[in-house]
Order: sequence, then structure tokens, then C-alpha cells
Amino acid sequence: VWTRREVQAQAFARQHETHVYPSFDELLKHIDALYVATLPDSHSHYARRAFSAGCAVLCEKPAAVSASELGSLLDAAKASNVLFMEAMKPPFYPLFRRLIEHLAIDPIGDIGFVRAGCSIADVPPDHPSFSPEHGGGALLNIGIYEAFLAVYFLGNAINVQAFGRLGTTGVDSFASLNVRHEDGISQLFCGLELDGKGDAFLAGAKGNVTLHENWWNPSRATVRYLGGRTVELHEPFEGGGLNYETAHFCEVLRSGAIESPIMTHDLSMKMIAIIDAARAELGLRFPFEPK
Repeated sequence: VWTRREVQAQAFARQHETHVYPSFDELLKHIDALYVATLPDSHSHYARRAFSAGCAVLCEKPAAVSASELGSLLDAAKASNVLFMEAMKPPFYPLFRRLIEHLAIDPIGDIGFVRAGCSIADVPPDHPSFSPEHGGGALLNIGIYEAFLAVYFLGNAINVQAFGRLGTTGVDSFASLNVRHEDGISQLFCGLELDGKGDAFLAGAKGNVTLHENWWNPSRATVRYLGGRTVELHEPFEGGGLNYETAHFCEVLRSGAIESPIMTHDLSMKMIAIIDAARAELGLRFPFEPK
């Protein structure tokens, strides 16, 4: 392990019986893959240094703070011929995977509407999510989850309407989005000041699905069909969910591929494009972004 905080690194190493390296570059010489779980403003910095060392990267969401930054990052990963994947956990949960398998054999028809959201009311005021210098705000830290669900089922966003407010620190404290996609419409919300944890809803031509709360850590779904038939899906999960995305990443790494077939580069680009459009509507620009 390595961290800028040596005391914490030594304590972690003792607990897990592992080794602390004196520098980040020294660490990269001894590992096959790096999980970047720093704040959003530094994701690109650490990922690029890993690419230069020939090291694969699993990067916490959002993989980059903008579509232009993500595009540049993907180009760097491909130039180094190493695996790069955004750490978006919902699609790897047992419930989500079972739902996709179920809909393939017992479909609800073409899905044309997605509703999803999350707002957390008790975020401490000194939390990095409120820091513009670290890429804070509800859209990047929470809204990227909703963007995933919408893009996964409805495809690329064609038009984004965003309503919201900027808090005292200058980042978005709440945002509500209406998005027109290639294959339908989504309604999404995210926030740092209201209590809005809940479910997600998918509407198809022959039925609908409710992903019960918390939808981003799913364990239960209800599938309702025209005519009244209902199917209940229940798949408990272990750990905090990051274990599932990490297991998938390791499978892809062992295969020699440089892109996940599930959490693709194209999917990541389409997700951040929604956040970009919403930030533009709200007038939110971070101090470290180029003018």
C-alpha cells in the first residue's frame, strides 16, 4: 500500500499484514492493477501515472470530471494497451444480473422510461462533496449513478434539461434532470441536502420493474406485467458491493482484454456527457478546469 498519510498507511499495513511503499511510483512497480479511490479531481492524475507504468486501472466513479477529460484518459489507456474500467457497482450486483437475465427470457417489452434518484440530507458540511476544488457536487458524486441506469437502458442522451441550485460553496446541492435519449426518456435527481433515498423504476411496453431501495445497492426487484402477473426477485448481497465490480475487473484483467464488456468505455462516455450537460445548464465549473 501507499498513501500520502504515512501513519494511516503503516496502521493499515499492520492490520492486513502487507507492505508500505515509500512512494506512489515505487508501488506501481510491484502491482498488476491500481484501484483509484481518491477524490474526483485527482482520478486522471493517478490513472495516467499507472498507465505510464503499464498498470491496469479500476477507477472510482466518476472516472473523470468531464467528457473531455475522460476522452483524453481513455486515449492514454489505449496507447498504453492496459485495462481501464470505471468502478460503477450496480450492474455487478447479483440482483441486477439476475434481473437482466430474467428480462431476456420474460421481457417487459421495449423499455422507454427510467426514473431514478438519490439525495442525502445528512452530509457533513466539511465533506469533500461540498468542495469545488475536489470536484464536489451532487451531479458528479451521486448523479453519475442515475446517469448509468438511464444510459444502460435507454442509450445516448440527445437532450438534457436540468434544474437545480448551487450551495454556499458553489457546487450543486440539488439537481433534477429530464433527459431525452435515443430510446426513451429519463427523470433523474440527486442531492446533498434533502432526504431522497429510494427506488428506481423502469417502464416497458408490456410491464414495468421496480428496483426497491436502495436501488444502487439492489437486493430486491418487482416485475409487473400487463394483465396483473407479478414476479418478485430477491438476491441478497455480501459486503458493500465493491467486491462484485472488483471481481469482474479481475476477470477481465486475467483475460488480457483492455475494456470491460459490461462497463464499457462508451457507456462511461455517455454517462459523463449527461453530467456535463447538466453542469452547463446550472453554470457549474470547477476552479481546476481549463477556461
